[in-house]
Amino acid sequence: MKRSFLLFPVLVICIAQQCHAQITPTSLEIGTALKQALEQGTIKSTDQLSAVDGFFGNTAVKILLPPEAQKAEKTLRGMGMGKLCDDAILSLNRAAEDAAIQAKPIFITAIKQMTLQDVTNILLGSPDAATQYFKRTTTADLAVKFSPVIKVSLDKVNATKYYATVAATYNKVPFVHKINPDIVAYATQKAIDGLFIEIAVQELTIRQNIGARPTPLLQKVFAFADKNKKF
Repeated sequence: MKRSFLLFPVLVICIAQQCHAQITPTSLEIGTALKQALEQGTIKSTDQLSAVDGFFGNTAVKILLPPEAQKAEKTLRGMGMGKLCDDAILSLNRAAEDAAIQAKPIFITAIKQMTLQDVTNILLGSPDAATQYFKRTTTADLAVKFSPVIKVSLDKVNATKYYATVAATYNKVPFVHKINPDIVAYATQKAIDGLFIEIAVQELTIRQNIGARPTPLLQKVFAFADKNKKF
């Protein structure tokens, strides 16, 4: 009987160690799961934003006229030129939707190039750690890819024409501060900003929502992260 009592604590310790081994993921599992999650989130983000009304129908990322042009917009709407302003805004968002699909291969490359340290920092980091990683590693490439696509798209739907007309019309008003008629750089930056906003949403979802972790590996790794995160 004494022997049974002596063996019981040892048995408990052994079971606890086995359970811990099952719960704690390996470095390979962490890297694989996190990359799966990031690929899932970035693909979903780009698919949503590249769809019709992906930008225009989403108030969080909808592109409005540049701040320096919004005073002009108000003046022009007051002069009965609301449709001109509406056409310019719609065109900006359509251009961003056209460009968004270009982000997929850029994000996939950034994911493949992650180091173990990158993976660990993201998994156990702040709620937007992955989003910040993508900002650091992909913004320049996104701008290079987005800009020509946005220009073609804006030209295709006459957005450059609409905006140039808005600017030219407003610039004729006496004593107003003139606005820049070049809209491509602005639209490119806003499209990139919108993409990161959506990626941040997807990142937060998978961190907070167990239902957004469809595979056992994702569940295991993010359960580990939930218990060990720094923030």
